[in-house]
Parts: sequence; C-alpha cells; structure tokens
Amino acid sequence: MKAALIMQAGQGPVYSDFPAPEFAEGENLISVTAAALSPVTRSRASGTHYSSSGQIPFVVGIDGVGRLADGRRVYFMLPTAPFGSMAEQTRIKASQCIALPADLDDVTAAAIANPGMSSWAALRERAQLQVGETVLINGATGTSGRLAVQIARYLGAKKVIATGRNIEALQSLTFLGADLTIPLVEDGEALEKAFLEPFHEGIDVVLDYLWGSSMEHMLIAAARAGKAGVPIRFVQIGTVSAQSISLPGAVLRSSAIQLMGSGIGSVPADRLLKVAEGVLQAAIPGKFEIATTRVPLAKVADVWPTATSQPRTVFLP
Repeated sequence: MKAALIMQAGQGPVYSDFPAPEFAEGENLISVTAAALSPVTRSRASGTHYSSSGQIPFVVGIDGVGRLADGRRVYFMLPTAPFGSMAEQTRIKASQCIALPADLDDVTAAAIANPGMSSWAALRERAQLQVGETVLINGATGTSGRLAVQIARYLGAKKVIATGRNIEALQSLTFLGADLTIPLVEDGEALEKAFLEPFHEGIDVVLDYLWGSSMEHMLIAAARAGKAGVPIRFVQIGTVSAQSISLPGAVLRSSAIQLMGSGIGSVPADRLLKVAEGVLQAAIPGKFEIATTRVPLAKVADVWPTATSQPRTVFLP
C-alpha cells in the first residue's frame, strides 16, 4: 500500500510503499479516507514528542477517519505501531474506533477531532468545568484555540476570555463566542497589568496553549488579583511559545492556583476516545467552525515543511 513514511530520524515523511496491515484478533482493518496534520502528529513524526516510540520506519499519523470492512464510517486514534493514519490502510484496536455522525463529513471530522479534543479534555476531564464558570484561553488564535472558544461556550461557560498576538485573528473570536480579548503585547509589565482586572473579577479556568512569557505574567497576575482561597484551575495544553517558564515559588504558596496538564498520558486512552466522541457528536449541533485544506497524500513530502495548522491540512489517501 501507499503511505507517508518516516525512513530516517529527523527527516520528514516520504510517499512510498509499505506492507499493508494484516488482520489481528481484537483489531480492525480500516480503509483510510482522511487524516489531518496536527502539531502532535508533526512532533511525533520528528521524534520530539514525549509519546514518540522511536521505531523506524513507521507510518505517520495518530488519528483519522475511514471505513471498516462492512462500510461503516469511523473515527480512529492511536493505530497499532508501526502503522499510522496517513496511509491507504491502517490497523487499530477495535476499542479505539467510534462511529461518526451521519451528517459530519470525513474531512471535517478528521480536522476537528484532535484540536477539539485538546480543549474538551482540558475542560471536562482535567478542569471539570461547571456551567456558569468563566474560562480564559491563552493562545486562542490558532486552530485549537479557536475551537476552544467555541467548545467552552458550548459546554456552558458564562464568560470566555481569549488572548493572542494576531490582533485581527483575536478580534474575529468575538464572532465565535469570546466576550473579551486581550492582546499579548511585548511589554511584560503592561501584559501583567492587563491580566489583573479579569482575575480580580473572577476567572475559574485557564487553558494554556502557549506556555512561556505570557503564562509567567498570567500566573503572577492571578496570584496577585485572585480572591484568597478561591481556586483557579490552570490547564497546560501546548508549548507554542516556549518549553519552560521561570516561576517564583511564592506564586503558588500565596494563592489557590491549581496547575495541571492535559494530553496523552494525563487522560487515559479510553477517556480520550470518549472525549473525541463528545467533540464529534457536538460538531454539528454546536456549529463548530474549522478551516481545512484538502491535499492528496501523494504530495505529503511537498506540503509537510510549510503546512500550517490554520487552515488544517487534511491528507486524502
């Protein structure tokens, strides 16, 4: 079969032949129809993600959409290594497949599942969001952040606050459900001041896609302005800005901040599948918006180096 393969560590995928998967007890063989390029897919392909197996060669892709032997459409995640989703076929545990809503097309399902899961898991599984709470999304102008605004509102947030560097993209979030937007300015002191009033008014949950400087100032502002003894649940999801931060210990000692992460490992695989099911079932009634670009899988080597997450690139085998 044809597939997107990593042949050498540190190199991008190539479109080549790979042995087709064979049936194994308790697993499904899937004819893949769509697979999206997500940041976690890219980092696992490069071997830099903490969940990378290090096995070479392997087929790229952690999730996708396809059809079972009987024709049923399914979303699937975490195929059995060395198989991945960016191939004509893949092999996966039967328990890691879920049926797709009839009115959700393959490309949208493939594109929306992974970025939607990031905020759905963070809000439901980690922060345990309650209806009527206020949510701040740090780094809301990317695909995952834009979906996070929509999902937070869908799950019952009373107020949604969004931050980002791209002013035009940030302003557009008001049409997706953001009540307040905060530009991430370069001046750290000015940024910290901008965070003080929202935390003084009350923020219950923070979803962070950036880490780095903005989170340093946000945590300090939350400790200064948050009400004594009232928890603020910070959920760390991505590290777009930096891999680490510098944080005074007094920030945590002087506040009720609860700092946690959300990702593969912090949420069990069976719960992640439930999260994906929630996103996919809500996509149409929630009117979730996501921009996509369809690309033949045969062009993976050409597109891979420059493809961005917005619009989300979806490969078609």
